[in-house]
Amino acid sequence: MDRTLAEARRWYAEDLRYKVPVLRNPHVIEAFAAVPREQFVGPGPWRIISDPYSDAFLTPDTDPRWVYHDVLVTIDASRNLNNGMPSFWARNLEHLDIARGERVLQVGAGTGYYSAVLAEIVGSTGRVTAVETDPMLASQARANLANWPHVDVISGDGRTVDVGELDVVIIFAGSTHPSRLWLDRLAEGGRLMMPLTHESWRGFLLRVVRRRNQFEASSIGAVSIYPCMGGRDEDAGKRLHAALEGLPPSKVPIRALHVGDPGSDDAEKVWFQGAGFWLEREPVDANAVAPN
Repeated sequence: MDRTLAEARRWYAEDLRYKVPVLRNPHVIEAFAAVPREQFVGPGPWRIISDPYSDAFLTPDTDPRWVYHDVLVTIDASRNLNNGMPSFWARNLEHLDIARGERVLQVGAGTGYYSAVLAEIVGSTGRVTAVETDPMLASQARANLANWPHVDVISGDGRTVDVGELDVVIIFAGSTHPSRLWLDRLAEGGRLMMPLTHESWRGFLLRVVRRRNQFEASSIGAVSIYPCMGGRDEDAGKRLHAALEGLPPSKVPIRALHVGDPGSDDAEKVWFQGAGFWLEREPVDANAVAPN
């Protein structure tokens, strides 16, 4: 490997460590330092977006060092499809506390870059199942991931793919409701992270942890992301939009996820209800001091 390129990749990973910051899981940083991003974004020059609110520019040459920054790299401009912002996904992976040897389901693999990052984190004793609904992207991902034999790429609907018990489920597209299968397949202590989004592609990152037959739930921040095929309900999206109005995304007042519909005694506990699930409201602290 070109020493200059290896140094650029290491600088990029270390920059993520401080920018995010990544403090709990050093494997996240080592994964970003190991995976050649240029292998997953097609040949240069590249269309680069330095942040989600800036204009795109085309790199003046094909030097791979262009992609070793915290930027979006366009995969398909006609569909607004990009290789995601590294700091955003590094932060999410940090919150999931992924360990060596764990079994991961990734829904929305794209061309496979973050599948490779996940594979580096879990190591050769782990397993990553990367699902992509677009057959062409899935084919590209399969070719790109040839050097990671513990990654299985499946072309299909990530909401229905069943690969058995899982430690981590991470969704790279926005839905109004989780798949029941994602929840059912979580092992004890298993984690689900999914963007819960309304019709404008915006919402929050829902983090769920299985504790026996219960699911702890919390928000880990705002998100604006491509929608998940088969994961959208128009009415639920409107209700979610209304529920989030005026709320800081990190302050979504939830404590648990419940499968099914709320019972007659649960009406006051419901913060949001979607298809096949509802989120329980965090109880109000009666001893809290109201702001002046």
